[in-house]
Amino acid sequence: MRGFKAAAVASGLKKMQTADLALIVSEREASAAGVFTTNKVKAAPVLLSQKHIQNGRAFAIIANAGCANACTGDPGFEDAVRTAGLVGKALGISPEGILVASTGVIGQRLDMEKVSEAIPPLAANLKTEGIQAAAKAIMTTDSFFKISSFDGQAGNQPYRILGMAKGAGMIMPNMATMLCFILTDIQITPETLQKILSTSAEKTFNRISVDGDTSTNDMVLVLANGMAGNKGLSSEDKNRFEEGLTTVMNDLARMIVRDGEGATKLVDVVVYHALSAKDAVKAARTVANSSLVKTAFYGQDPNWGRIMAALGRADIEMDETRVDIGINDVQIVSRGLGKGVEAEKMAAEIMTLPEFTVNIDLHQGNHHDHVITSDLTHEYIDINADYRT
Repeated sequence: MRGFKAAAVASGLKKMQTADLALIVSEREASAAGVFTTNKVKAAPVLLSQKHIQNGRAFAIIANAGCANACTGDPGFEDAVRTAGLVGKALGISPEGILVASTGVIGQRLDMEKVSEAIPPLAANLKTEGIQAAAKAIMTTDSFFKISSFDGQAGNQPYRILGMAKGAGMIMPNMATMLCFILTDIQITPETLQKILSTSAEKTFNRISVDGDTSTNDMVLVLANGMAGNKGLSSEDKNRFEEGLTTVMNDLARMIVRDGEGATKLVDVVVYHALSAKDAVKAARTVANSSLVKTAFYGQDPNWGRIMAALGRADIEMDETRVDIGINDVQIVSRGLGKGVEAEKMAAEIMTLPEFTVNIDLHQGNHHDHVITSDLTHEYIDINADYRT
């Protein structure tokens, strides 16, 4: 990626001695935009990054895994401030140009001795090919690192969008989810970048769920350093950039659900013909977050009664005698009544696939939406029961 370097080191913050501290740096000051968790319990790095990004400019992102630095009070905030200061000193830039991110266990202070020892060698080992190492360093319960890219043109100048993300559990966003860092060399104003990012987040990260939990540390950050050399953006350029950014974020969002803790299925819950846009997403989200529905996905059981029950408590306008439900192209419910054993057998066969779609038609209006979810397995319980031990 033109104009960006990255590095990762093992500082000892994780229980396993693997890379847990990542640094991403732009060669020049970049336009910066971000969306952050709407959880009322916000981690110290979220609060600090929200403050630092207010002017729409940044140079670098420092992220650690193994400790969320959440619910740590004023001392935790000072740890985040100190982290930015250490990075600023190592790079020779103002700490206000550093965005800070953390992921890991809530309620524990950062080991600042380890962080302070790791930052100088981290800054000294920045490389243009260091993005993959950075993507690996921010992983916690992830089983694979997540990277996506898009190539486009603006004003006849080629540019690239490169995104990385971590996330497998505590995934049910509202304005952001997990950690996601996106880099691009396009020239774009901070205001336009923020608008496009918020729009893209709503269509992608705000449409996924693994377990219905919104983290204290969620953030999506974008740095655009302008080194592509384009002079401004036409309306067509802006639309193309939004399309590219949405593509990258959608790729990463789907990877997160596919990598959901213990997950064996990726399921797209699609709701058609809702009375309102709000009803459409509420219906999809309620079904996608239902533990009973998700365990049925795991068991490859087209138990449509659980879907109907979820819809009935979704606080939407509905009439059960109008509802149709299908698994991919196999209809299992028509006008609120089951289509019989043979239809369910066909649906069960489809549910053995790693990815499938649940189609729900409410026959109430003209609005549709979707939420991508995963199944709920024994392994999810094992992972989270032993998370701190």
